[in-house]
Amino acid sequence: MFLNHINRLGKQTFRLYGSNGILLKSSCIKEYCIENKNPYNSRRQFSFQSSVESLAKTQTGIFKWLSESTPVEYIQKFLLTLHDTSGLPWWATIVCATVLLRSCVTLPLAIYQNYVLAKLQNLKSEMPAIAKELQKETAVAIKLYNWDEKKTKMMYNRSIRKQWNNLILRDNCHPAKASLLVLFQIPMWISLSVSLRNLVYMLPYQDINAQVTFAELSIGGLGFIPNLTEVDASWILPVSLGIINLAIIELQGLSKINEPNKLQKFLVNIFRGISLVMIPVAASVPSKESFCKKGPRYKIRY
Repeated sequence: MFLNHINRLGKQTFRLYGSNGILLKSSCIKEYCIENKNPYNSRRQFSFQSSVESLAKTQTGIFKWLSESTPVEYIQKFLLTLHDTSGLPWWATIVCATVLLRSCVTLPLAIYQNYVLAKLQNLKSEMPAIAKELQKETAVAIKLYNWDEKKTKMMYNRSIRKQWNNLILRDNCHPAKASLLVLFQIPMWISLSVSLRNLVYMLPYQDINAQVTFAELSIGGLGFIPNLTEVDASWILPVSLGIINLAIIELQGLSKINEPNKLQKFLVNIFRGISLVMIPVAASVPSKESFCKKGPRYKIRY
């Protein structure tokens, strides 16, 4: 662009300054900058705009992939079938669907998680006696094999880990099994939220059935939220959501016997922050999503 500008003004500038290349360059740059009003700043603005557009395109692709995924499709059909079969208004349909999913999926996994954590807690009570016996055996091994301090510590820690793993195998309570609740609940929560979003925005296909569902959602609210396709201007549901999640986290912390370590305290603070962040997030989405927006429960092992 700059070279084209020089070619356009070249003849006139050449007549004024002769063959002086410095004056020719200076004159052309000055006039070019006046006409284009800081082209370098425009270039930065264009780069920033391109980055924003690229990010928006990526987010659009992710949401499109989620809205057309198989789990979302099944949950969306489940919601429509439950609404048509029960004859309930949409707010009651969403509440019932949430209760059913949590009762059939979340509740059994939560019970199993507590079962595994209780077994692990019982195993910890057996470790002091095992550690005391290993200390005696280590003292004998030091005399027999002339172990130095580094070797002794390494062998003792290895034996402790082996005994702990043997106890876990004996009672079939591997700590990873306690994570099944989160592994199932988070995808279910995301799928349910996206399926409700599909109903609000008539996705993935804007046919006559989607339009009818949208019209039903517009009048299927409750009390202070008559229209489920709009945000909750009163902030009652978003604030309630944050308080309930925060209360669950605090109750789980109070139910523990042992003192939490630094990592566990850090995770608890992270989940507290998530509960607070979810308040403005829930306030920015259609009201119907707040009926099922109680986030996944987190269990911190103490």
